[in-house]
Order: sequence, then structure tokens, then C-alpha cells
Amino acid sequence: MIQKTCLLILFCLSYVSNSIAQQPEKLTSVAIYHKIQKLNFLGSVLYIAAHPDDENTRLISYMANHQKARTAYLSLTRGDGGQNLIGTELRELLGVIRTQELIEARKIDGGEQFFTRANDFGYSKIPDETLKIWNKEQVKEDMIYVIRKFKPDVIINRFDHRSPGTTHGHHTSSAQLSIEIFDEINNKSVFPKQLDYVSLWQPKRLFFNTSWWFYGSREKFDQADKKNLVNFETGVYFPLFGKSNQEIAALSRSRHQSQGFGSTGSRGEEIEYLELIKGAIPSDNTSIFEGIDTSWNRVKGGLAIGKLLLEVEENFDFKNPSASIPSLVSAYELVQKLEDDHWKQIKSEELKTIIQACAGLYLEAVATQQSVAPGEKLTVKLETINRSPIPMTLLTTGFYPEGKTISSTKKLSNNVSESNELEITLPENLEYTEPYWLQKEGTVGMYRVDEQERIGVPDIIRQLKVVFMIEINKTTIPFEKEIIYKYNDPVTGEVYKPLDVVPNVTTSIVDKVKIFQAQQTLPITIKVKSGRDAVAGILKLELPKSWKVSPDNIPFDLSKKGAEASFTFQVTAPKQVEEIQAKSIAVVNGKEENKEQLIISYNHIASQQVLATSTSKFIRLDIKTNQERIAYIMGAGDEVPTYLSQMGYDVTILKPEEITASNLKKYQVVIVGIRAYNTVEELAFKQQLLFDFVKEGNTMIVQYNTTGKLTVKDLAPYPLKISRDRVTEEAAEVRFLAPNHKVLNYPNTITSKDFEDWVQEQGLYFPNEWDANFTPILSSNDLGEEPKNGSLLVAPYGKGHYIYTGLSFFRELPAGVPGAYRLLANMISISSTK
Repeated sequence: MIQKTCLLILFCLSYVSNSIAQQPEKLTSVAIYHKIQKLNFLGSVLYIAAHPDDENTRLISYMANHQKARTAYLSLTRGDGGQNLIGTELRELLGVIRTQELIEARKIDGGEQFFTRANDFGYSKIPDETLKIWNKEQVKEDMIYVIRKFKPDVIINRFDHRSPGTTHGHHTSSAQLSIEIFDEINNKSVFPKQLDYVSLWQPKRLFFNTSWWFYGSREKFDQADKKNLVNFETGVYFPLFGKSNQEIAALSRSRHQSQGFGSTGSRGEEIEYLELIKGAIPSDNTSIFEGIDTSWNRVKGGLAIGKLLLEVEENFDFKNPSASIPSLVSAYELVQKLEDDHWKQIKSEELKTIIQACAGLYLEAVATQQSVAPGEKLTVKLETINRSPIPMTLLTTGFYPEGKTISSTKKLSNNVSESNELEITLPENLEYTEPYWLQKEGTVGMYRVDEQERIGVPDIIRQLKVVFMIEINKTTIPFEKEIIYKYNDPVTGEVYKPLDVVPNVTTSIVDKVKIFQAQQTLPITIKVKSGRDAVAGILKLELPKSWKVSPDNIPFDLSKKGAEASFTFQVTAPKQVEEIQAKSIAVVNGKEENKEQLIISYNHIASQQVLATSTSKFIRLDIKTNQERIAYIMGAGDEVPTYLSQMGYDVTILKPEEITASNLKKYQVVIVGIRAYNTVEELAFKQQLLFDFVKEGNTMIVQYNTTGKLTVKDLAPYPLKISRDRVTEEAAEVRFLAPNHKVLNYPNTITSKDFEDWVQEQGLYFPNEWDANFTPILSSNDLGEEPKNGSLLVAPYGKGHYIYTGLSFFRELPAGVPGAYRLLANMISISSTK
């Protein structure tokens, strides 16, 4: 993946570096003190919405940093259905990116993160449609499990449950489900199997995070009855951090880079409003926790802990944080005696983090390689250093999951590093490193996760860990660290990466969609990559019997870990039109390996390994083209040029600075990528050149743009207005408004069959107003709505043609939808004189 521009953010609550997102947290005295303050607040709030970027980061930051509450965001989906402004990843891969963006956002605003198994299948207009595609009971089950596990005193919905059809159907569904389950969470007959892992719980209040926007205008909101609203000032300034709450929230929101949500922080007064939906209205309408005991008194045996920790807070020495260690260790001992397992676990982890930070206790387990295969030997370098005058002893170091332990009983003197090496042979049955929610095939609306303990877990679950057992003041404290990999980069310095468990060998079919004519033979290239040293076997390409492949298999022998080699099969398509899924398989020592390794690498998130079944879609397609030369202008990022090449076109990616009259003479067609006029400022100076190109007898095809800011005054040579119209039902009937138009008849005859098997949605952001020179070609609509006629508009201009389309070719071509290829071929040939 392409490394993106690095934006460095320094924030004293947590440190996030775009180029080293995996770097361990190193707390300043200010950050330690802030965490000590949070030790003394035993209240929790859970924010609920549908997608990454739905959350109100101002409110999350306020609750976490001003109120000192344990605060979390439950996003029902991972955002797979969105668009991607930083790369070409879509669907599940985009969901992986957006998951990591949320995790990074929470590092900044101080919250925690949870998810359900619901899949963001794309835009939905009403909750009824959403809940038909999601498994409603499973989503409810996951929400209840997360709430029983997190145990929030207060739940806050981002969206209004009473306004279906006014916003995304996922949005309204998140609020409706939250209200539906509120009184079921504490019912032992509801999802009783969960109670083997969590206990019953009853939140005290449920709010809707309202604002003037939900009322239609500020004036209407000012006049509204607010007796049922709680309100409080969130525009606070944190002197310890040197930032306002809004500035922290903006840094958090700006983590959503794939969605283009970079935000500028503000300052000054700002009121947040919450409407009570369930529970008793607080008598103090400025506090959501009014009447709820958020002190240590709420826990049996907590009084002494609270008193001790209050003294730690009052006596904290910013110049010498280690002075607090004896009292913190005493508090840790008392917490271990609590009967309340919930707060015992939470406060134990918080105390361990603070004790480690106060001592400058550096604990690290670094692998000598970035990836490892099951059964392989792994060397881990251990570093332990106590940078405080408090006496400590390293008792043992244990490796998990194998359980191998090194006994040491080493005194950790002030600022003296202790180093060691741990050599282990990994279990043969060790799980590969990959997003756990993608391991098994799910449905359109739901991921499949069978293990109850994994429900809600935000990140990849990494099994390889080291536990350092440290004795402080005769108290033994376990400090768990994931094994990581790091190296020194000559430009950026120390770089951290996660340690990945990989298959012995992975394969990848280079072309994810391959188009064949009748009985055509084409070369198919497969890349093979070794996950360990000395991997040898045979490579096969699995196809149905109607397709021919030669040779039957190809032997390979890769001597070094990470080595790659490419091999080519010859594949012959059948006479009949057919779509099939090809699968590449490597056989090593009799075991079949069919995984493809995908690495997602962006500077603002931790590197991610995704393992998918290595497949490709082969299409014996009935398609005719005129082999036009195409210039493609990239927008927000798509893979359309790759699939145009698959169709046999000569495609050039044309950069904005390369758009000149002389350069354009090389081409017959210019295609503008998705959201180009929202994202490419330089096009403002090139638009007239493109219109002149059309006037001279050529074709310009513009794909969808949003209703946001456009970089050009005139999107088309004639008046054209974009709207938010879209058809989300991919199977919606498509009617031909101009059945005799060339674009539906040459060089391919387009029929209703060409709109079968479209994925996610037919299209989006259709124009709803256009000049009489445009001819609308297609009409469709979602159930119960008026026809939308702006999905494909064609206008003659001079000797050529200008086409605007909101059809989702950027989704359909990678999915191998035959009709999308055929229709696009006709659009490309619209100005052809053949």
C-alpha cells in the first residue's frame, strides 16, 4: 500500500505518531496524574451509534477527561459500506481501516471502543430495510453482551429513534435497538448463555444526544420545550493539557482520514444537550450521573481504597511520580481482595498502568523477525529497566500461549537495564494473525463470530505475549506485553510493527477479475510467498471442468522466508457465457494452503494483516469493445483503471498537471474518477480543456461526486445539479427511458439482464436537475419511492459526448458484474464513428 502523508500529532493524554502508530504509550507526569484522578471515579457511560465517525467526540472527550468517567463508544458496524478517500480498499478491507481509525481516535479522546457483528452493507434509507438485512436478534444479543460486560450507568444514543426515513437506516436502527434492549439487559431469561461470561446489569438512564440540527433550525430549537433535556458546558479548557475539549475532540475526529473528516479544533463555550428517553430525570439537569454513586463507596470494601487513592491524588509529586508507588501498590493489594470482579479487573489494570508509569518501568518483548509461522522457532529479546529508586525484583518471565517461563529473581536497580532472550517453538495449531471477524464466511448483513468472548472486541486478537512478574513492596504484579517487532529506519528512527503469525505459504492470483472471450486462452499469473524458510510444494489453479488449465500443477521451491515467485498457467474459457471463481492452492507436505496475504499499511494506523481465500473471478463475457485509448483522471481512489485494462483498453492514468491540449490528443475518451471534483483542486484549471476535448469529437465520462464542495464552477458543459438521490436496492427494477439510444445498443445490446447481480447499491448522488441537452437513459427507484432518472445522463457537445453517471461502477467492476462491463463499454464507444 502507498504510505500516506505523515501528520504528527502530539497530545499529552496519549501519544499518537502517524508513522509509528504501534509505538508504546509513554506517559508524562501530567498524563499519570490524569489517570490517578480517573482512579477515583467509578461511573461509566456508553455512547451508541451505527458507524465509525458517527460518534460525538466532543461528548466522549468531555466524559472521559472532564467527568473522569469510564467512557466507551459502541459502533454497531465497522464501516465497510463507506467510500475510501485515502486508497482503493473497499468493503471488508475498508472496515479494517475504519476499525483502526476508531481505535486511534479513542487513544486521543480517552474512550474505549466496541463493535457488534453487524456488517455495514451500504446505505439504507429506512430501519425496516436495515433490520431485514442485519440479523436483528444477533445485533441485540451483541449489544446486550457489550452492555453487560461494560456495565454503563448511562447510555447515550447518537440518533433519534422516532424519525425513520430522515437519516441513514442504520442510524435509526441503532437508536431503536438501544431502546428495545434497555429493559432486557437485566433479564436472566434474555440470552442466558451470556451469563457464563458476564453478569446481569441495569443502566440507570438512556439519553438521546439531541441538538438544534434534529429540530430543523437553531430558531426552532431555541423555542423548544427543554424541560426533559439535560445540558452542560462541554467547551471546557484543560490547563494540564493546554487544549480545549473541542481541540481534543477535533484531533480524535481527524483520525477518520479514510472518510475525509479532518477537523479544526475550536475554543470557547459550547453546550451539549441530552434528552432523557428512559430512566428518571436527574434533579440536577447538568449532571447525567446525578443520584448515582460514582465513588469507591459503590463497591463493597472500596472505602479504604478510595481514601488511599484520594491521598495519592492530593499528594502527587509531578517532579517525582515514583513517590506515589508505595501507596499505589497498597491500593493494588486491596483491589485484589474485592468481591466485585468487574471493578476489580478494571481498577487492577488501571493501577498497573499507573505504577509502571510512575516507576518509569520499561518492559518490552521484541521479536527478531516481523512474522512467524506456526511450528517455527521464535527468538524474543526481553528488556526490563526500573527507572525509579523504588526496589523491585523481576521474578519470572512467561511466554504465552505456550506457557514457557524463565525464572530470574533479579533485583531491578535504578536505571540498570536487564536483558534476556527467550527462545520458543510455536505451537503447530497457533492461529494466524487476522481480523477475527473475517475468519469465517458471514452473510451480507452479519459477520460470523462463534466465540462469545470475542464479541465486541475491537481489534485483532494477538496471542503471542510475555508476562513479566515484578515484585514491589512484597507484592507480585503481572505486567502483560504483546510481543512486537521493531527496527531502526534511517529517516524516521525507531519503528514499531506488530508481530504477525503467517501461513507457511500464501498465494495470490494477480488479476482479481479476468475477462475471456469464447474459447479464448489467456495467461493467469499467480504469486507465491513463503512464510518460513525452505518451503517447497506444488501450485494448483482450481477451476470447474468446463474450463481448461495447463499445466495441471507447477512445482515451487522457496528457500528463504518472505521470498516470492510468480508462476503462469494457461487458461481456456468455454464457449458458453459463464462466471466462475478460480482458486489458487499451494500444497506443502500434503497440506493445502489457500490464503492470500493482504497488508494494509497507512501512517495513521497500525499495520494490519488480512488473510483471505486466494480467489479470482473469471468471466466468459459476451462483450464487444472498440479498443479506444482512455485517459483516466483519479479522484478519491478507485480501481476502475485496472478493470478497464482487463477489458482490453489502453488506459493511462493522467495526472492533473498532465492535462494539456496536446496530451489529450492521444486519447478518444477521458474518464474522471469518483469524487474527483470534490477532492482534486487542480481540476478547476483544467475543466475547459476537457470540454474542448469533447467538442472536438471525443467522450468525457464523469463518475459520481457528492453534494459537498466542488472544485469547479461548472461540472458539465451544460447546467447540471447533483442531489442526494440514490438507489440503495441493488436489485431494483431498471427501466429504459431511451431504449433506442446508442448507449444502450452499441456495440453491445443492453437488456434488463445486465442489471442483475449488482452489489451493494445501484448508484448514488444522482443529478436531479439537468439541461435539456441531456438525455436521461435509465430510471429506477427504491421500494415506495418516486423514480430516479438521473443515474445516467448523455449529452452531445460539439462533435463528441459528455456523460455523467452516478452508477456505482467503482463497486461493480471489482465484483465482476458482467452487465456493468457491457454498459461501460457502450459509454466508452458513444462517440465512435465505427
